[in-house]
Amino acid sequence: MGKQLVVRWIFFLAGLIVLSFGISLTITADLGVGAWDAVNVGLSNVTDLTVGNWVMIIGIVLIGVNALLTRERPDFFAIVTILVIGMMIDFWLLIVMEAWNLDGLAIQSITLVGGILVLAFGVSLYLQPKLSLNPVDGLMVAIQKRWKLPLLAAKTITEGLALVAALLIGGPVGIGTIVILLLIGPAIQFFEPQAKRLLTALIHNQG
Repeated sequence: MGKQLVVRWIFFLAGLIVLSFGISLTITADLGVGAWDAVNVGLSNVTDLTVGNWVMIIGIVLIGVNALLTRERPDFFAIVTILVIGMMIDFWLLIVMEAWNLDGLAIQSITLVGGILVLAFGVSLYLQPKLSLNPVDGLMVAIQKRWKLPLLAAKTITEGLALVAALLIGGPVGIGTIVILLLIGPAIQFFEPQAKRLLTALIHNQG
């Protein structure tokens, strides 16, 4: 059982690292990013804090908001998700991709689509062990529980709120934002069964 838990945690952390790389690719593509990422980038542009710093700050706030909405104790394990995602986004953006020069719409578009696929794969990985939700995903679930809404409606509300906030602070909302909105769901759905099979195989190997 102990080895299986270790495998689940490794799988979980690997997913967070992969999805942070995908997010960083969409940011670097500079064609527009997802709504919540646009909030983080927008706030980073108007402050001295990094994108990763804002991932952590907003994540901590959302952990509290989610607890209030569900009237349950805060999901402190979610702190792990925001710390890993925040630190890794800064690593990818400030160290790995700092010198990247994406000259031309074609290479930007390829980077954007590649980022979406990597992000979707990372999300599929991190969700499989069922250890903890990213606070943004937790907000969607909290709204669903609080007002007994369909998951799609709760998702629309959270994304809508983030999009409005991003527009107000001048975050990078653009054609890429629409592309991400259209592709991310089907991409996650495509990768999810593969991620599930991979985790199951790894756990069985430890049995």
